[in-house]
Amino acid sequence: MSSVTASEITADSVVDEHKLAAGDKVSFQILEDRDPAKSLTVTDSGELDVPYVGRVVAQHKTCKQLAQELKVQLEKEYYYRASVVIGLDSVSKVRGRLYIWGQVRNQGPIEIPAGENLTVGKAILRAGGFADFANKKKVKLVRTNPDGTNQTFQLNMVEIMEDGRTELDLGVQEGDSIIVPARLINF
Repeated sequence: MSSVTASEITADSVVDEHKLAAGDKVSFQILEDRDPAKSLTVTDSGELDVPYVGRVVAQHKTCKQLAQELKVQLEKEYYYRASVVIGLDSVSKVRGRLYIWGQVRNQGPIEIPAGENLTVGKAILRAGGFADFANKKKVKLVRTNPDGTNQTFQLNMVEIMEDGRTELDLGVQEGDSIIVPARLINF
């Protein structure tokens, strides 16, 4: 029977597949301190406020990747050797936010629930539906790519929501913007 030493679990974690996201709760511990684990929450900006180190980007990293980064930073200034353990305590029920404005009943941010395939049509319904003067045929989805460029898609929501062509509806991602323009009013 072998015993596990601190060096064997250095910078390791229980769950290594999950990429951290805003709202996730993790436990952080430096084994050499012999203090109990501290509970930390990933902020909306994707950062963790880590003791000794300060704010670090945690979003899109696994617990193991983050533990290895923190180990290096801690050993630069504070520790001869730091055995960092980060465990995932709970996963956020929200995958992010998108923003909707224009001719909808309730403009503003809409949370994207984790595990749900939210589409433009569903987001409009969450915003209370179209306002009276909405141009349903020219709804825009604006997405910022990782390289900083914007990509714009125009959707005809009459086809999607009224004619039942749901295959034309687009899935939304964190940070997307949905713009519902006003239609010209003919008297």
